[in-house]
Amino acid sequence: MRNMVDIEVVLDEAFADPRVTISTKQRTKQVENIIDAIERASENDYPVIPAYSGDKLELLSQRDIVRVYTQGRRVMLRTEKDFYYSGKTLASIEELLNSERFLRISQSEIINLYKVKSFEFSMMGTIGIEFDNGDRSWAARSRVKAVKEVLKEYNYG
Repeated sequence: MRNMVDIEVVLDEAFADPRVTISTKQRTKQVENIIDAIERASENDYPVIPAYSGDKLELLSQRDIVRVYTQGRRVMLRTEKDFYYSGKTLASIEELLNSERFLRISQSEIINLYKVKSFEFSMMGTIGIEFDNGDRSWAARSRVKAVKEVLKEYNYG
């Protein structure tokens, strides 16, 4: 079995920032490790987000956060498997988040675009969002235009 990784570097002045494309037959643990290593190397400008699980304070990588939202008066952070809460405001957390990865979809919710499984456009002009972990959410009508603009940037709209 071959565990080698072929790496090709292409210098192109059209790209101000590096762009990484992984071509593979299937998403394996090796691919996940490569993605994790690349993101750790490039996340130096984006701090971890402190959040509580019970009485324990944990430092969450932005890569692991699926969504940040308010529930009652508490700011919640959802990862693939767990729920956390923060003593910070949603706006203060938004300032820390990588704006290329995260998008505010309502007054009370910010999502990680890299964790979205699908967008569902309704006839009534709303956008339903399904995440990789099975969670669902909706973009506020006031944010639909912003969501569509971001999707156009990713060549989805």
